[in-house]
Amino acid sequence: MLTGNLPEFLKNRTCSFTGHRELGKSFDRENLKEKIRQIIKKGYDVFLNGMAIGFDSECMEALLALKDEGEDIKICAVVPCADQPKNFSAEFKERYDYFLSRADYIVKDDRTYFKNCMLLRNNFLVDNSSLLLAYYDGRKKGGTYYTINRAKKNGIDIDYF
Repeated sequence: MLTGNLPEFLKNRTCSFTGHRELGKSFDRENLKEKIRQIIKKGYDVFLNGMAIGFDSECMEALLALKDEGEDIKICAVVPCADQPKNFSAEFKERYDYFLSRADYIVKDDRTYFKNCMLLRNNFLVDNSSLLLAYYDGRKKGGTYYTINRAKKNGIDIDYF
């Protein structure tokens, strides 16, 4: 079960992320940062991040940069299992730990990896936000596909990056 220090917040001001681990050659970090800045200008100030390699980590980098530039936002790391980083490279584990240290809130499942832990994390992201920013290449399987479909079924706005 996901638990943590996340206070009550307004769902209509909360954005979550979903996307692939591999990013295309045309992926542009500055465009992502600008996209998130536009979302902030629409009144979103809480961001839920699933802490995965790829799009999630790029979103975390952009959020931290925006926060360092003075944006008044809150970042919640949503950790699907206690040993999420066990297969990460040493370099990314260091980055992951840095992300956790900078998050305003952490919601996590204290169990080690178990079947469907990532789906439970994805459900949390959708169920606690009103906007999903998705980096999606059209494949009809996987966590990103699942999360986008759950968002559609729940009437959550989806913005594609």
